[in-house]
Amino acid sequence: MTGVARWTGREISAFRTALRMNGRDFAAAVGVSHRMLVKWETRGTAVTPRAANQAALDTMLATAGPAVQERFATLITAQAAAEHDARAEQLLRREVPYTKSPIDGKLMAPVEEGIFLAGPDNKPTWTDAYLIDVYPTTNADYARFVRATGRRAPQHWPEGRCPDSLFDHPVVWVTWHDAVAYAAWAGKSLPTSEQWEKTARGSKGRSYPWGDAPTAAKCNVLDSGIGRTTPVTRYQSGVSPYGVFDMCGNTWEWCATESEPGRHELKGSAFTSPFTRAAPSLTNDANDTMRDNDTGFRCVSTAVE
Repeated sequence: MTGVARWTGREISAFRTALRMNGRDFAAAVGVSHRMLVKWETRGTAVTPRAANQAALDTMLATAGPAVQERFATLITAQAAAEHDARAEQLLRREVPYTKSPIDGKLMAPVEEGIFLAGPDNKPTWTDAYLIDVYPTTNADYARFVRATGRRAPQHWPEGRCPDSLFDHPVVWVTWHDAVAYAAWAGKSLPTSEQWEKTARGSKGRSYPWGDAPTAAKCNVLDSGIGRTTPVTRYQSGVSPYGVFDMCGNTWEWCATESEPGRHELKGSAFTSPFTRAAPSLTNDANDTMRDNDTGFRCVSTAVE
């Protein structure tokens, strides 16, 4: 995983927890007194250890096993995502008029008709009303589609069967044509890039689903150091104004919009993307036969009640 830009008491406490070490053993490993460690952890972000201690912590993190590094990344992500999330808590607690799609059973959120500010230049753009999947299409969703239609399973499923550990992760290794076929089976379609962006940013041109603060910990991007997809329900403080998840990070998502013949737009960035590519206003595209470990999709419906 990537290193820590600046160790404070908060990161140190999370790292010790990830290592599952008691305070005295951890302090000895860093080369400080237990009393100093207690001071660091008590003062949290208000304390920054000296350079030699920062270097020692860097070395310990770099040489820790994958399980420790993943636990550390999870703890740091959860801590950072919990900060300043009053908007998210209010949004998640409000009564969202979700609709359940009749074929694939996925929850869909309504997005009203009207103008929203689109693209890096915040150009006023109109969309009609639509419903959009609250979560990306998961491996479990796609497994039902494969069973119903006989379509080829994604290449990362051993012997064509989805691993239990990936049921709630977004499906990947799917082409644009695979995504279109799923959408047609489900009685839906892929979103246009405008529909996708409005869902992510709301109508007033916010930079990210959660607001304008560039908080990488609210999504699964390269900076998070996780290095793989995550469950689609994980980033609750990163939800969009419409209560829709994973509009930044985790996986790129195919859109219906054609950028040029044989190529279609992708939105949202992925776990392989630096956070600088995560803004929903940015564009990407790919050949419609491309399949990769960081590309999935979600669907929309225009059948709004």
